[in-house]
Amino acid sequence: MSELVTGEAVALELQPARLPSRALALLLDLVVVLVVYVVVSVVLVLSTASWDDAAQTAVSIATFLLVLVGGPIAVETLSHGRSLGKTACGLRVVRDDGGPIRFRHALVRGALGLVEILLTFGVVACVASLVSARGRRLGDVFAGTLVVRERVPAARGGFVPPPPPWLAGRFQELDLSAVPDGLWLAIRQYLGRMNQLDPQVGWAMAGRLAGELAERTGVPVPPGVPPAAYLAAVVQERQVREARRMFGGGPVGGGLVAGGAGVGGSFSPAPPSGARSPYGPPSYGSAAAHGPSSPSGSAVPGNASGADGPSVVVEGAESGRGEGRGTGFVPPA
Repeated sequence: MSELVTGEAVALELQPARLPSRALALLLDLVVVLVVYVVVSVVLVLSTASWDDAAQTAVSIATFLLVLVGGPIAVETLSHGRSLGKTACGLRVVRDDGGPIRFRHALVRGALGLVEILLTFGVVACVASLVSARGRRLGDVFAGTLVVRERVPAARGGFVPPPPPWLAGRFQELDLSAVPDGLWLAIRQYLGRMNQLDPQVGWAMAGRLAGELAERTGVPVPPGVPPAAYLAAVVQERQVREARRMFGGGPVGGGLVAGGAGVGGSFSPAPPSGARSPYGPPSYGSAAAHGPSSPSGSAVPGNASGADGPSVVVEGAESGRGEGRGTGFVPPA
């Protein structure tokens, strides 16, 4: 399996097509192209029978280039990498990053295909495909493309748990333009497999990836935030930005984030001390990691939790007396 990463930091497990399936797809494409070429050539010969030899030769060369070379280029460009033969065999041409190909990719593939497929009867393409680790011919190497299989059994990918709710939307101001795709791929792979790693090894790996990501963004990891939770929150922030840019959901820094607070709003507090989180070390989840709590373990009355508004004082109530919680009730003397 070959893992590719998209602009949304989504890892794609794609299986490169091997020589037998590619050869069968190419054979089907050549049969269709040759049939079209013969039909067009017969029509042009009958139409230009009264022309001189030089004109007929020019028309023959133009027909050869337009049908045998320009036809596959146009089909791959319009179908985004799916020709008739590739569709029948369940194959598709994609970029190295997993995205759809464009005209320049199809042009390079078609131009080099004229040499390594038509003029050498496919010998050069077969040798290059056998030598390449991912079965690529010379046209794929120079165009930056890859032929992959689309109809493959769905493999069980690593589930990437969402970031904690108290981190959703917290990194909206980060500049993620300097983060390379390789680092996004490494982070994605770690988040999908962190539950399968040894806790100590996974914690060390998360710290290293978080340090590299913080170095690229220029903003250090917030204190008290587990490295794995920081990575998941930043990956989610990038996905939200890409979704807004693609679907026109407004500016990057505005709006609501799923599971989080709006822009300028307050964030949810840290999870309670008894909650288990997949992002923390083996000792993660202790009361010290989430700030002080009331001695009795219950909610502190009044504004001890930081809420706005004055606290209600019970007159005449001694410590340990009365059950009034801000009701204004004064017990009798």
